[in-house]
Amino acid sequence: MDDRTDDPTRATHPARPHGDDAGPPYADCVLCGEPTEYPASRPGATLCPVCEWQEAQRTACSG
Repeated sequence: MDDRTDDPTRATHPARPHGDDAGPPYADCVLCGEPTEYPASRPGATLCPVCEWQEAQRTACSG
């Protein structure tokens, strides 16, 4: 059995930081609404790590 943990489909969405060290307001994923790693000021469609990985898989296989 493969025990790799780098598969994003197994990972949970990262939690937003709390408190004064929360950093910039984070953008929500345009597909699932979960928080992303990107600031809200980032241009373009933002995806969370899980949706980003799934989108890469779809585009890689659509020959």
